[in-house]
Amino acid sequence: MSVRIRTTAPKGNLVIVKGGGDLATGIIHRLWRSGFPVISTEVDNPTMVRRTVSFAECLYSGHHVVEGVTSSRAEGTTPKAQLASARALLAEKIIPVVIDPEARIVALARPAALVDAIMAKRNLGTRIDQSDVVVGIGPGFTAGIDSHAVIETARGHDLGRVIIDGGAEPNTGVPGQIGGYTTERLLRSPSAGVFEPCSLIGDSVKAGDTVATVSGQAVTAQIDGVLRGLLREGIEVTEGFKVGDVDPRAKPEHCNTISDKSRAIGGGVLEAIMMFLYGVETTAEHSI
Repeated sequence: MSVRIRTTAPKGNLVIVKGGGDLATGIIHRLWRSGFPVISTEVDNPTMVRRTVSFAECLYSGHHVVEGVTSSRAEGTTPKAQLASARALLAEKIIPVVIDPEARIVALARPAALVDAIMAKRNLGTRIDQSDVVVGIGPGFTAGIDSHAVIETARGHDLGRVIIDGGAEPNTGVPGQIGGYTTERLLRSPSAGVFEPCSLIGDSVKAGDTVATVSGQAVTAQIDGVLRGLLREGIEVTEGFKVGDVDPRAKPEHCNTISDKSRAIGGGVLEAIMMFLYGVETTAEHSI
């Protein structure tokens, strides 16, 4: 492996995370508790399923708390105003969530690290030259090309691994197995229309239960368990859109805590940032 030891201190330690859903929240939470100030960027109306553990929920509710850490919306209509609002929230020990789909704030804030946790399964515009450290989450990124590191998101032996050459495992379209179930855990819209829930996150359900409707058509659970995630009422969805998640482990307390997968990915991001900012950087200058 080729390495280079950083000999100069990084300029600041601000991290910007693109995304505010449950996986991004696991990353933000771990970085925050490790001493990094973090700003999250999001779209105007994010469609999180695991809303209880998503910092972006604050865009609907004003503020949101995940395991003792609070997020709030950063105000402003320009990147400059949003950054000023975000810095004010950081001073109050609050995670700022900025409505900034194109992440225009990155060029202005010049963060020490940029993390793309949009989970689009492809790169939507993140570049390796946007920050001292750029980390891509999951498939769609190539370490050394559009990011310095990629974090594996596929459940299994390599979950959370820091990849510094190549990319993560390709997206299979099949969710990771939990309690012996994969695709059966997911709730999908039977048609296009407006999502209307009949149940709440944390409710126990049985296979065949109607948990929501879309344009009058029932969304039914395929397995027994607990509703770990469910879209907000009134969200416009397309046919086949993921609208919920049933956890067969049936533990309601899991609905309000960061998942094992999110924690593992968050740990990988922390490792990558520490490695490139404060420890060892991969280069082609020396060999060991």
